[in-house]
Amino acid sequence: MQYSDTVMEHFRSPKNVGRIENPDGIGEVGNPVCGDMMTITIKVKDDRIEDIKFETFGCGAAIAVSSMVTEMAKGKTLEEALKITNKSVAEQLGGLPKNKLHCSNLGADALHKAIMDYYAKKEGKAKEPKKFEKVDYIGEREGKCYCPYCDTELLTPAPFCKKCGKPLPSK
Repeated sequence: MQYSDTVMEHFRSPKNVGRIENPDGIGEVGNPVCGDMMTITIKVKDDRIEDIKFETFGCGAAIAVSSMVTEMAKGKTLEEALKITNKSVAEQLGGLPKNKLHCSNLGADALHKAIMDYYAKKEGKAKEPKKFEKVDYIGEREGKCYCPYCDTELLTPAPFCKKCGKPLPSK
């Protein structure tokens, strides 16, 4: 599979590149297998992402994913931004080759980490905010719930997947 025109556009002319001075939240992720490193910084006003920037060291797909994630999240409420998933990022990009799907995981993960960092700073402690303790799971098959990141069956409601540790966005 070749890259879509949308992937190429976001790679050649990425949006929201840089780092926000004194950000409200920082999300840093990396994939040692492929060497991609991604940092997303956010400014929040009235529970809405007012500004978002990224710095990415990695392949063209990782840069395109970073650009798309920031475009998808900008102006959204924090709750809406937490619903952005690796799958929705890849879909907005018009698909990614199978060997590059991990890049979309990095983008959604960095965004979620930046939001969790914001909440931790706001609450003065490093834990997830109470309003996200009850989660409706995204992945459902045969009446069972699955983590959208690692495809593990989820037995009990939790804000994070117990296997991969990623935050579970609501439907």
